[in-house]
Amino acid sequence: MTHHRTAQVAGLTLFYREAGPADAPVVVLLHGFPSSSHMFRHLIPALADRYRVIAPDLPGFGLSDMPPLADFPYSFAAFADIVDQLLAQLGAESYALYVMDYGAPVGLRLALLHPERVSALIIQNGNAYEAGMGDFWATTRALWEDNSAANRDAMRPFLKLDATRFQYLAGVKDETRIDPAAWIHDQFFLDRPGNDEIQLAIMYDYRTNVALYPAFHDYFRVFQPPALILWGVNDPIFLPEGAQAFLRDLPRAELHHLDTGHFALEDKTDEMVPLIRQFLK
Repeated sequence: MTHHRTAQVAGLTLFYREAGPADAPVVVLLHGFPSSSHMFRHLIPALADRYRVIAPDLPGFGLSDMPPLADFPYSFAAFADIVDQLLAQLGAESYALYVMDYGAPVGLRLALLHPERVSALIIQNGNAYEAGMGDFWATTRALWEDNSAANRDAMRPFLKLDATRFQYLAGVKDETRIDPAAWIHDQFFLDRPGNDEIQLAIMYDYRTNVALYPAFHDYFRVFQPPALILWGVNDPIFLPEGAQAFLRDLPRAELHHLDTGHFALEDKTDEMVPLIRQFLK
């Protein structure tokens, strides 16, 4: 059974899902935008017989606190620090990381902080190379260049229901395998008053992750963490070239292309779980 818990971390109430034996090897699941630990609702029980699985909601996402911008620095550095504190509080001294989308820079920042704690990486449509960022990012790059009201307004359509649905359905061959409750769940939290400005601040801060790409690559080359790369190759947000790029610095990584889009777990869990279990074993 999955347990639905909260913890007090740095003055915030963080929601997290946890399952599996308390003394088992730890697997940490870090979600992407605009989702939460909800995106791992099928994966958690599929791993919990052999692993202690921990999946937090980042501040401003899901059921974790959403403090106003004036009270919390919505940045990827702050997210990594919060997750680091949560894992310390839960006694997770070593862990494999499953990182997706926003979870990738959060997890890789954790790896920079504590490379000795990361036993393995499972990377699913989570970018760490410029090669993975195509034309889709043009509007975001304009925001990075100039955090103006006009450029923020240009990003607002990406916070609407049509865009959330697009993230789930783009590149999916059989849409009947996608539960509409997934994008409805995400949109509920996006539509909370004040969350739009929080999301825009996070999008602007994403530029700091790109600046860290060389540091991430150094970490890969020096520490050579065991890595499983699972990539929905029809993802318009993070291109398959981004998956291939990991092999430059992690030549022993295991790469699997999946015939789906961004949220691969929604329709390819049946293919992904055996690969993940074999890799972790």
